Amino acid sequence: MRRKLAMSLLSLCLLGVSGCRSRSSVVQEELLRRTQAMFDSVAGGDQGPWKKYVAADCMYFDERGSNMNKEALVASITPLPQGYWGRIRLTNPKSRIEGHVAILSYDLDEIESVFGQNMKARYHATDNWLQRKDEWQIVAGQIFRYYEDPAPGEADPRTLNDYVGSYELAPGRTMAVSREGTQLLRQRGDGPKSELLPEAGPIFFRKGVEGRTLFRRGQNGKVDALIERRNNEDIVWKKVS
Repeated sequence: MRRKLAMSLLSLCLLGVSGCRSRSSVVQEELLRRTQAMFDSVAGGDQGPWKKYVAADCMYFDERGSNMNKEALVASITPLPQGYWGRIRLTNPKSRIEGHVAILSYDLDEIESVFGQNMKARYHATDNWLQRKDEWQIVAGQIFRYYEDPAPGEADPRTLNDYVGSYELAPGRTMAVSREGTQLLRQRGDGPKSELLPEAGPIFFRKGVEGRTLFRRGQNGKVDALIERRNNEDIVWKKVS
């Protein structure tokens, strides 16, 4: 009798735990379905899913830094121009679900075709869903684009020696640019060397580092500065030797 009672209690406990896990799983599955439906509608400009699943008091921040309410967010969903085609797929989802609040985080893989020429982009997004009167809606969302290096170009080997030298930001703050074969290297102080990869003309970049390195020529045609540019803001290192 005691054994049967214990087994019954154990079964009820297991069912309770299973039920909790099942509910979270079901909620996540449903929210992922809704989210994918929203992004499936982007290329065609179908605002329906966005009107349905975005709360009236939503705050949304996109990859360009725009702060939008629901009206502005829905208005941004417009069809792609003729000759364009696009697809967005949701991947790597993670969620935290407690009661009436669900936080959904995921990646987005985008393919856009422009008259047969394909472009790709990767984003990461986090949405906060809130259940009100048995209806789940997004009350806050944020998205950013993963950084990707530009396509490397080819540097004119005749100009590489022009960039070699020592550059100064402030007294005691120097950067050396050296050349090894067709490679251009930079070194700040006693730090490690890193390769400057050519993009176009006097514009270079470092692998995995946002921003560009530009070499500026003065009125005499000689290189007189190295410019570190990020988000259209410059830090100028003057050439001293």
